[in-house]
Amino acid sequence: MAGKPTLHYFNGRGRMECIRWLLAAAGVEFEEKFIEKPEDLDKLKNDGSLMFQQVPMVEIDGMKLVQTRAILNYIATKYNLYGKDMKERALIDMYSEGVEDLGEMIMHLPLCPPDQKDAKIAQIKERTTNRYFPAFEKVLKNHGQDYLVGNKLSKADIHLVELLYYVEELDPSLLANFPLLKGLKARVSSLPAVKKFLQPGSQRKPPMDEKNLEEAKRIFRIK
Repeated sequence: MAGKPTLHYFNGRGRMECIRWLLAAAGVEFEEKFIEKPEDLDKLKNDGSLMFQQVPMVEIDGMKLVQTRAILNYIATKYNLYGKDMKERALIDMYSEGVEDLGEMIMHLPLCPPDQKDAKIAQIKERTTNRYFPAFEKVLKNHGQDYLVGNKLSKADIHLVELLYYVEELDPSLLANFPLLKGLKARVSSLPAVKKFLQPGSQRKPPMDEKNLEEAKRIFRIK
C-alpha cells in the first residue's frame, strides 16, 4: 500500500491550501513537512526535489510533483473528481480557472501596500458580485443540478466552495444575493470528508495574518 501524500510548504495557506482542500474532500489523509526556514527550502532545491526550484511540492505515488495545477489535476483524476469525458473536463478547467482568478486577488491582498488596500478590497468586491459570482450562479440555475458539472462532485465545486469561505471572511454580505451558491456551499460543506476538514484542529490553515506573512517573507527571502 502506498504511503500518505506528503505536502512540502510553509505552515500557511498560500498555493498549497487548494491542494489540502482537494485531498481532504477526496477523503485522503496526508502528511505535511513544513518549511520553517530558508535553509529548509535550500535543502529541497539542492537535493533535486523541486523541478523549478519552487514549492508547493507534493510527494505522491513515487513522484515529487510541483506546479499547483498539475498537482490538482493529478489528484482530481486519481480520485474521480475530474468529470467523465473531455467536455466535462474542459468545463471543470474553465470554472476552476475562474475561481483561481478571483482567488489570486484575495491571496495577494495581504501583500498589498497599506495605502492601496482599500482600493484593492473594493475591486475584489466589485469583481465578486458583478463578474464571478453571477457567472457561477447562472451555471447552477441553467442546469438546475446540485453540482457545477455532470451533477457530480468535481474539483470545480471544491475549489469554488473554498473560495466562498474566503469571500465570506472578507465580507459575509457578498454571498447574500446568490442563493444557489449558498446552497452549493452548504451541500459540499456537509459531505463527511469536508465537514471533518472544516472542524477546528484539522489541517486547514487560518487566514494569513501579519505574523504568518512575515514568516513567509523570511522563508522565501522576499524583501
